[in-house]
Amino acid sequence: MKRFRAPWGRCLVWMSLLSVVVCAVAAVSVWMVPHHPASRAMLFLLQEGTAGLILALLVGAALFTVRGYTVAPDVILVHRLLWNTPLPREGLLSATVQTQAMQGSLKLFGNGGMFSFTGWFWSKTLGRFRAYATNLNCTVVLRWEKRTAVVSPDNAEEFVRELMG
Repeated sequence: MKRFRAPWGRCLVWMSLLSVVVCAVAAVSVWMVPHHPASRAMLFLLQEGTAGLILALLVGAALFTVRGYTVAPDVILVHRLLWNTPLPREGLLSATVQTQAMQGSLKLFGNGGMFSFTGWFWSKTLGRFRAYATNLNCTVVLRWEKRTAVVSPDNAEEFVRELMG
């Protein structure tokens, strides 16, 4: 079994920082709304609900952070914050280093830059695919017969050699 790190690329660092700042500003701005005695109860619920929603968004995104990958004999493990997502090696047709494989892709459902790029995406070159990436400039495309995934290990060439060798 070989473990690979998932370092953050510059784009992810800036997107995550911007997301956290926007969430912080939104949370603080709700508390800055002037208080009116007649609407104090409603305002309290709005403030608490908004703060809870923002906290849930940040925690939810953090939970799906990609921390690394392990290539095992029968599976590729995508390490998240609290669990691993398995990608079976059975039926894996190819693993190729494709710099910027996600360029021009559309997010169908998932996270497009708050601590990771994860979820379902679509592009002209890859079709529909799953992303488990942290660095958009260093990506590996994994292809099975009926699905495609994009990962971003720290040493893409070694990752491919480990998988296909």
